[in-house]
Amino acid sequence: MAEGKFERNKPHVNTGTIGHVDHGKTTLTAAITKYFGKSAVKYDEIDKAPEEKERGITINSAHVEYETESRHYAHVDCPGHADY
Repeated sequence: MAEGKFERNKPHVNTGTIGHVDHGKTTLTAAITKYFGKSAVKYDEIDKAPEEKERGITINSAHVEYETESRHYAHVDCPGHADY
């Protein structure tokens, strides 16, 4: 059951970071949340799986949200390894 009703009161923008391994996709995602968001998502909080934290790489796509005065953003941070 849903926790609450989502009220869309701003335009919604889907965005993401993709690129080669170790080119700073997750670092950029964290910087974007700090710049645009009311509160920043720390770099080490974006990758949540224990193996991701242990190896320092993104294995699974991660989702963060942030908003400005005029828009709501849903951001997907994608892994850069070809294996994933």
